[in-house]
Amino acid sequence: MSADLQNRGHHRGSSRRRFIVGTGSILGAAAIGSSNAPTPASAAASRRSSAVIEPDARVPVLVIGSGYGGSVAALRLAQAGVDVHIVEMGMAWETPGPDGKIFANTTSPDYRSFWLRTRTRQPLSNFLGYPLDKDVPRYTGILDAEDMGGIIVYQGRGVGGGSLVNGGMAVTPKRENFGAVLPSVDADEMYDVYYPRANTGLGVSTIDPAWFETAACYQYARVGRKHAERSGFPFLFVPDVYDWEYMKQEAAGTVPRSALAGEILYGNNHGKKTLQKTYLARARATGKVTISPLHRVTTVTPAATGGYVVGIEQLDTAGAVTATKTVTADRVFFAAGSVGTSKLLVRLKATGALPGLNGEVGKGWGDNGNVMCGRANHMWDPTGALQSAIPTAGIDNWAAGGAFAEVAPLPTGIETYASFYLSITKNPHRAQFSWNAASGKVELNWQTAWKQPSIDMAKSIFDRINAKEGTIYRTDLFGAYKIWGDHLTYHPLGGAVLSKATDNYGRLHGHSGLYVIDGSLIPGNTSVNPFVTITALAERNIEEIIAVDL
Repeated sequence: MSADLQNRGHHRGSSRRRFIVGTGSILGAAAIGSSNAPTPASAAASRRSSAVIEPDARVPVLVIGSGYGGSVAALRLAQAGVDVHIVEMGMAWETPGPDGKIFANTTSPDYRSFWLRTRTRQPLSNFLGYPLDKDVPRYTGILDAEDMGGIIVYQGRGVGGGSLVNGGMAVTPKRENFGAVLPSVDADEMYDVYYPRANTGLGVSTIDPAWFETAACYQYARVGRKHAERSGFPFLFVPDVYDWEYMKQEAAGTVPRSALAGEILYGNNHGKKTLQKTYLARARATGKVTISPLHRVTTVTPAATGGYVVGIEQLDTAGAVTATKTVTADRVFFAAGSVGTSKLLVRLKATGALPGLNGEVGKGWGDNGNVMCGRANHMWDPTGALQSAIPTAGIDNWAAGGAFAEVAPLPTGIETYASFYLSITKNPHRAQFSWNAASGKVELNWQTAWKQPSIDMAKSIFDRINAKEGTIYRTDLFGAYKIWGDHLTYHPLGGAVLSKATDNYGRLHGHSGLYVIDGSLIPGNTSVNPFVTITALAERNIEEIIAVDL
């Protein structure tokens, strides 16, 4: 498709998009605003959704990855009558382990916890002077701690992607900050249509403030609030995708504990509304979406008959390749996450598989300014032995100091007198993925020193709190005498930036029928936890693509 034709299509799509939303058609409020549990799938649809893709198959749409963007694309395409196949590198996470649970506990990582590692790589590597990491069997576990040289990138592995392992903090950026997040996107559209649609689809809600005031499991957050407010910082409740009624029942002892059993980093067995329970459940119920877990895409090349030939490796739970296959897809959506999509596109361009991709592929990657720290409180400020693993509050100093801090739990099961925080900061540094022909690998040029702005911005909050409270930083959480968790990110963003590597709706330049629909579209920072923005942008883009391209 030529650029002129794409541009004309965008104008038609914008007009049509307003019509579609207003009429409540298959892409309108009636279909998209479904906040209730999905309609149960028929037996045939259920069987179809778990089928493994066959060699030499031809499919109308192949979606690479089942995280937020891929799940949105699959659901909306299916609702529009299109057959969709999702290939997911991770497991389905449907079968309980020997303890009767699908997911391992945060405090007791086991073979289920890490992606193809023989030793855990936990974000908190130390506690009270003791190292926490331990040997585990190599397994296709749920959390990938991918060492990108200068930074460890934590990513969810499995059907549902990052929704399986995050804290569920469903934050919409402040309207005044949006222009710096996605400068080419109409903010009015996002805040009037797509953010509400995403929040509805994800099942976002806010904790009952009255319950929060008395719940023992949120004593740590109330201490965090007291310290923040005494230092003059705005403290706010943050929406989440946890089932708050379930958590109340956990506290009452009438249901199995999940958030109150410390489950978060390696999956949540009960209360969290992951994509498996929201977008993907509704997608499967259409009978038009099939998912192949433990399938890894290795190549995408134009097919002589139109569309794209996609090379795929099928894995076993030890990570060994058990089969290789090729399929042909009329259209391909890259939704493997910021790192996965960026690495794949950079390799495909450099090796000549997709030579038409432009020079913006691989650029604009950022860590959402993530940095962590802990504070040692006085004995009169206990934070509670029982802590909900689901954070529900934050400290906002974005305008004055460039930091938004999540008041995070330390669900150790013992009293620690510690406050713990994950900060999102206005870090300006952006990295680039590039192809190393000698090693045959894609590399990221992130530098550890680039975290210093994040530390400085986080200190704008915590130095002031420590001074006011007469407290100090913890030095035992990230190594010996190390205050800052500046070695990681939970929120990778960028690498195939909207309106640079793609057009303004995620169509990749140079190859018609290829799309990016995940966090790699967002240039490095969202000012808050990013998954609602990823979901809302995917809702926006897929609506345009369906209206214009299909």
